[in-house]
Amino acid sequence: MKGSAAANTKLILLHPSIHKPSSSYRFFFLFFLTFFTLAFVMTLFNTSSTIPSATSPFPTGNYPLPSSITTALLHYASSSNTTQHHMTPSELSVISSALNRCPSPCHFLIFGLTHESLLWHSLNLGGRTIFLHESEYLVSSFERAHPEIEAYDIQYTTKVSQMSELISVAKNHIDGDCRPVQNLLFSDCKIAINDMPNHIYNLNWDLILIDGPRGFLPDAPGRMAPIFTAAVLARSKKAGKTHVLVHDFNREVERIYGEEFLCEENLVETVDSLGHFVVEAGGVEGDGGGVRFCRNSTSFSPLSSEIDDY
Repeated sequence: MKGSAAANTKLILLHPSIHKPSSSYRFFFLFFLTFFTLAFVMTLFNTSSTIPSATSPFPTGNYPLPSSITTALLHYASSSNTTQHHMTPSELSVISSALNRCPSPCHFLIFGLTHESLLWHSLNLGGRTIFLHESEYLVSSFERAHPEIEAYDIQYTTKVSQMSELISVAKNHIDGDCRPVQNLLFSDCKIAINDMPNHIYNLNWDLILIDGPRGFLPDAPGRMAPIFTAAVLARSKKAGKTHVLVHDFNREVERIYGEEFLCEENLVETVDSLGHFVVEAGGVEGDGGGVRFCRNSTSFSPLSSEIDDY
């Protein structure tokens, strides 16, 4: 029994020595594995932190919107799930193209607060967009809902029923208060808008859109004054061209006043009910001296006494 016990005792004493080399190797293996893992992580972190941020998909300068965003905005603006009067996709495309060609920063003046107002402000990224509307209440409400918008209310003294009278007065005073090149802030021409904020007269406008005021009833203000005012603002610039876009150009007032003051020779395209004029700075020298709006003055004669619906 003693011999057996001694043998067992030796076996017990030798048993721990079998595991010592394995524990030592495991310790060193874990140490090196941890070391190389930490080294790899630190290397990866340092490499990623040195990647330049210029690859950000969001431009920091004044660049045109990506085409996908422009397309989405145009789709939204031309959607038919609204009872408001709005432009067709073709008309929106014309104005969008004019904005894309506009020098930066683009100065965009708009007569009328409409379904497309937020679209115009968004498309003129980095530029200055100013809205003018006949209703003080609507301007105030729109600015409260969209504080980033710059809008002003203006008072119109004209009526659609006065179309013939007003155009005759303007032509008779073309060498005076209704001349093509002047600061309208000091003008007494009956179809000139002279109560806009002062800085509007001093800015060089690249693009002017006329989509207001109301013009579908004889007592409505009509767009005689905005068209005349846009024509003078475009010609009173020191240099360059101004794109003037007249919506509802198929109506009598818009067409006749557009051809009379923006000039038929400056009409570059008509798309649906949108007339697109490009007006050079400065007036045209008349045959009898003085400055005129157009090379070939129209002989105004109203087509009808009926005012087309909106």
